[in-house]
Amino acid sequence: MKKIFVFVLFTVLLVTLAACAPGSKVNLDKPDTEIQFTAPGPNPERHKPAENGSVAGLGTGLWHGLISVVTLIMSFFDPAVQMYEVHNSGPLYNLGFLIGAILLFAILGFSGGRRRRR
Repeated sequence: MKKIFVFVLFTVLLVTLAACAPGSKVNLDKPDTEIQFTAPGPNPERHKPAENGSVAGLGTGLWHGLISVVTLIMSFFDPAVQMYEVHNSGPLYNLGFLIGAILLFAILGFSGGRRRRR
């Protein structure tokens, strides 16, 4: 069973890397309705201040990661709400967002209660 899992994981990795090859073309004329196995592109708004004059950093990324589930649900009803700030500092914001999301799910997992075995 372990060998099958490793084989499937390796196959998915190869397919993902092949899809990220240079020279892949992007068509912006039609909406994205299919899964594309590519890496995210560059953020042209990085290091540019937002309307309030600030650039989101590590702390803001941590907060946005913690509230990511709430903002995801809100974005279904209000298109102006986004769960990720595009006016960010780059890697530090990404790290904060990831740590915040991990903390969120860790807190939810531990607070879900444990059943005692008898």
